[in-house]
Amino acid sequence: MTCTDKAHICSWHLFSSRKHYKEQVRVWHAGVCASLPSLALHSPNFGLIAQLVLSTTKETLSEGGMDYSVPGAVSNGETVPVQPSVEKEKEEEDETLERGQWNNKLEYVLSVAGEIIGLGNVWRFPYLCYKNGGGAFFIPYLIFLFTCGIPVFFLETALGQYTSQGGVTAWRRICPLFEGIGYASQVIVVLLNFYYIVVLAWALFYLFSSFTIDLPWGSCDHEWNTVNCMELQRANSTLNVTSENATSPVIEFWERRVLKISDGIQHLGSLRWELALCLLLAWIICYFCIWKGVKSTGKVVYFTATFPYLMLVVLLIRGVSLPGASQGILFYLYPDLSRLGDPQVWMDAGTQIFFSYAICLGCLTALGSYNKYHNNCYRDCVALCFLNSGTSFVAGFAIFSILGFMAEEQGVPIAEVAESGPGLAFIAYPRAVVMLPFSPLWACFFFLMVVLLGLDSQFVCVESLVTALVDMYPTIFRKKNRRETLILMVSILSYLVGLVMLTEGGMYVFQLFDYYAASGMCLLFVAIFETLCIAWVYGAERFYNNIEDMIGYRPWSIIKYCWLFITPAVCLATFLFSLIKYTPLTYNKKYVYPWWGDTLGWLLALSSMVCIPLWIVYKLSTIKGSLREVRLKYLLSPRAPHGNRICCPVPSA
Repeated sequence: MTCTDKAHICSWHLFSSRKHYKEQVRVWHAGVCASLPSLALHSPNFGLIAQLVLSTTKETLSEGGMDYSVPGAVSNGETVPVQPSVEKEKEEEDETLERGQWNNKLEYVLSVAGEIIGLGNVWRFPYLCYKNGGGAFFIPYLIFLFTCGIPVFFLETALGQYTSQGGVTAWRRICPLFEGIGYASQVIVVLLNFYYIVVLAWALFYLFSSFTIDLPWGSCDHEWNTVNCMELQRANSTLNVTSENATSPVIEFWERRVLKISDGIQHLGSLRWELALCLLLAWIICYFCIWKGVKSTGKVVYFTATFPYLMLVVLLIRGVSLPGASQGILFYLYPDLSRLGDPQVWMDAGTQIFFSYAICLGCLTALGSYNKYHNNCYRDCVALCFLNSGTSFVAGFAIFSILGFMAEEQGVPIAEVAESGPGLAFIAYPRAVVMLPFSPLWACFFFLMVVLLGLDSQFVCVESLVTALVDMYPTIFRKKNRRETLILMVSILSYLVGLVMLTEGGMYVFQLFDYYAASGMCLLFVAIFETLCIAWVYGAERFYNNIEDMIGYRPWSIIKYCWLFITPAVCLATFLFSLIKYTPLTYNKKYVYPWWGDTLGWLLALSSMVCIPLWIVYKLSTIKGSLREVRLKYLLSPRAPHGNRICCPVPSA
């Protein structure tokens, strides 16, 4: 029976839930059964028609896993007894939990905002602006935003909302041959879960260390300091600091107290138990943020997604009021148009978009899958993208105003104090905070902001992985307490792997994961196949029709043409350029990783990228029939299981 013959089946989303839909079909079926004896007396041919109708309904019910005899129906004056399978099915249905939805739009918006607005907005974007021509960097950044960022962001969100599925099964429904896209994104998420939360452990350690009168990284009179330690001096200081081996107490606190860093990745050394406890605390917080699914996540983000903005505003106001702040902001924004001729500037802009917008991770698909079917995801995506980029821009003022103050106080060029990544959060900014009055207070504000920014991104990544697994195996995990157990197992496994990065040589392992596992190269590779699958295999016009069915109108046509031509071309060019410009990883521009370290890094990168071609080969080799007429036709066609909206006829343009 075709989808057209069962139009009512394809419209199940008009009911409040799948369970409600099934109950309505039962009631209708029972009513027809009860009316058959009397109706058959008035029409000799009615029996044949009724039998056809009932067989259709029975087939519908059995497709949904409900093969049973309708209880209470009357036939020849006798009531049909309730079959045991009915009670069994009802028990199973009661045990299977509903997938759930956001209670309101604000919960969804805050959850996505918490995911995409993270540490990269604070410690990566401002530095890239300064490094790549200041205000001139906004030109390639905005080009990548409109040609790659917004189109792919909207694609993944709309895909999740349309299919109501996680990052793997959504692609399975769209095109089984490209299900590997979902697996690739989830491999990246798994690797992210291993190392991203380690930053939270460091930030928690600094936060706890800030609850003191004198910050421990502000002086050289601690047991971890060396004889080469030189306390931070102002520009008018007369102290002799000409020693080439001189180090600052901030660097020594970071390397000798927090990390106790070894001389290389080959010497992991012992576990830093204080950091291990901080990591455990981070995972406990993360677990309870998502253990009840969107019900708990939607409540937590009211605080975790909004409070960092308050901290950012406080730090911004304090920063711009300091002497030297204007000089720092000038370095941040002053345009150097000559830098636009450097291809590296364009590659940095492209990779920053992919990092900052959390695309190609399956997170947006998972979060969008909990939306109501008719939610205006197009408007949400555009607003969230501008919010994300706007936050990055404002964060630059907060960071560089502080760095400008620090450069003026020390009498050095701002280039000597500007840092990115962990160097900004745990070296440059703590050094600046020491120079402020009430320095412990500002340190607490800053590291609390870092913790909350990272926490949002972390628990949404875990939620994305769990959603994908639950949707792949709903009969196993969508039971009472099963989901909570799955989250617990994911958290424990990720915690144990993360402990490796909290050893004395763990920083080298962390950098391997950060440089290779979730690199821009991996994200660009996945983005190429995402756009090709939607635009050329499933069909950009068909997907636009699906979106119109959800939101009531067609989005701006330029997004469709981005999916078709611009986005895959830009991603492919940037991907190839990143391969050409590849440089081996180093730590602190001094330590060079051994050959096996780089090999391990490439294996981490390939672990996600190979999922797509391997899945294509696997599916083509396991489906029987001729390659062109059977296997490709089947694997390139959207799946249409019972209750899936994809089976609905595509509306005309």
